[in-house]
Amino acid sequence: MIFNEEFETMPREALEAIQLRRLQATVARVYNTVPFYRRRFEEAGVSPADIRSLADLSRLPFTTKTDLRDNYPFGMFAVPMDNITRIHASSGTTGKPTVVGYTARDIQAWAELMARTLMAAGARRDDIVHNAYGYGLFTGGLGVHYGAEKLGASVIPISGGNTKRQVMIMKDFGPTILTCTPSYALHVAEVAAEMGVDFGDLKFKAGIFGAEPWSEQMRQEIERKLNLKAMDIYGLSEVMGPGVSIECIEAQNGLHVFEDHFIPEIIHPQTGQPLPCGTPGELVFTTITKEAFPVIRYRTRDLSVLHAEPCRCGRTLVRMGRIQGRSDDMLIIRGVNVFPSQIESVIIDAGHFEPHYQLVVDRLGNMDQLTVRVEVNEAMFSDEIKNLQTIERELERNIRETLGVSTQVRLVEPKGIQRSEGKAVRVIDNRKL
Repeated sequence: MIFNEEFETMPREALEAIQLRRLQATVARVYNTVPFYRRRFEEAGVSPADIRSLADLSRLPFTTKTDLRDNYPFGMFAVPMDNITRIHASSGTTGKPTVVGYTARDIQAWAELMARTLMAAGARRDDIVHNAYGYGLFTGGLGVHYGAEKLGASVIPISGGNTKRQVMIMKDFGPTILTCTPSYALHVAEVAAEMGVDFGDLKFKAGIFGAEPWSEQMRQEIERKLNLKAMDIYGLSEVMGPGVSIECIEAQNGLHVFEDHFIPEIIHPQTGQPLPCGTPGELVFTTITKEAFPVIRYRTRDLSVLHAEPCRCGRTLVRMGRIQGRSDDMLIIRGVNVFPSQIESVIIDAGHFEPHYQLVVDRLGNMDQLTVRVEVNEAMFSDEIKNLQTIERELERNIRETLGVSTQVRLVEPKGIQRSEGKAVRVIDNRKL
């Protein structure tokens, strides 16, 4: 089923006509209402009148997270504060938080997009959504909540944390859709096992997991442990929040981007040049319906690829590939590019380990040293020390052969790596770069 068949199955020519009209209106509006954009457009020698086709989008300058922080808190808003209904913000762990605003119309559009998202992932009016995304300034919890209500489903607004209570509610309330980060889903599975609760006895049919990169191997692990179909969701607060794109339950093969609201691009991370569909690169988004906080060519730093081929679910929307990492989270170890998701795949493929790990980077003299801390499973932990050392060497060899980088592997006892109720902390970089 499709929530909004008109826009989700629209012929490309008609969709692109709508995109162009909305893009032109957005560009004109930010030029007239946001001093930052007027200045940037003038520096680039481009004006709203120059946007005559979708190809002209590439003439516009990029927007970065630094730009948002430089205009903290409300300098990027395109409407007066008395039109702002809601304010969200990022965590600000790497600097000032990025602050985003919504008009009442923005909130309504977001709710409709999240209803489309939930339905694409298999949710229906008679479902119960166990929403373990964080509420508050983080956009995840309230985004899912409003979308579920728009869909007509029931919502359990439990947020993150207090995991034993979450498992009890899952057992007693019978929710059918789970929404949280993938790492927290695996933590819930661990706690449920400790409590003697079998997910096979629960009623979940689908889970919607996002807010951090995760691998296909982790999807398989989640589906096996939680006895549900795991869908990847994508969004970011700077563009809207969750609901920018979603996998469909029919195919689970790429995330459908809601192009009537967002124009996606793939660019070369170093040169900024646009790349064609099918070529991996950095994901860039332009919002074309947002009133309070429109962004033009926002560089997400997420690495993905776009696919234009039709999907068997009937949607004509372009699909983006699973996020493979971030251009700014990429580790360069002795000249080799390394992403946490690549290490994760090797770990899970090995079979001896839990999907909980950390990459610790140190600089010894002039050389970088990458240490992979990974949890062994209960059966392996009880093995002899010499066997554990053999497994460490084996994983080091597999990483070296797969990624071309030498590492040190340190096995950690079960539950030896701290769990996160939100995004997992995968990288600890101790270098003074």
